[in-house]
Amino acid sequence: MGAMAQPLILTQSAAARVALIAGKQGKPAVLRLAVEGGGCSGFQYKFDLADGPDGDDLVSETGGVRLVVDPVSLDLVSGATVDYVESLGGAAFKVENPQAAAGCGCGSSFGI
Repeated sequence: MGAMAQPLILTQSAAARVALIAGKQGKPAVLRLAVEGGGCSGFQYKFDLADGPDGDDLVSETGGVRLVVDPVSLDLVSGATVDYVESLGGAAFKVENPQAAAGCGCGSSFGI
């Protein structure tokens, strides 16, 4: 893990939501955040429930819920906060990424 990597923060509301979804699906409360090429600003975030962390994942925990990120994605989201936001446009996980220079209105993609 690089010295630059900052732990990610999973907010209470996001943790509660992950726990709820995982409980319904009978899975462990582990949320995987990955960054993929694409989206309106060059990169986009992808969320999945995971069975557990892989060997080289960074893991952060909030209220018994774990957020796992692979090392490649971590470079792009180091120090970010994952929140769960309910708004008129619908409810979604949202990444507050201090490294993202250019965001987009949908909040699901970013450029650096």
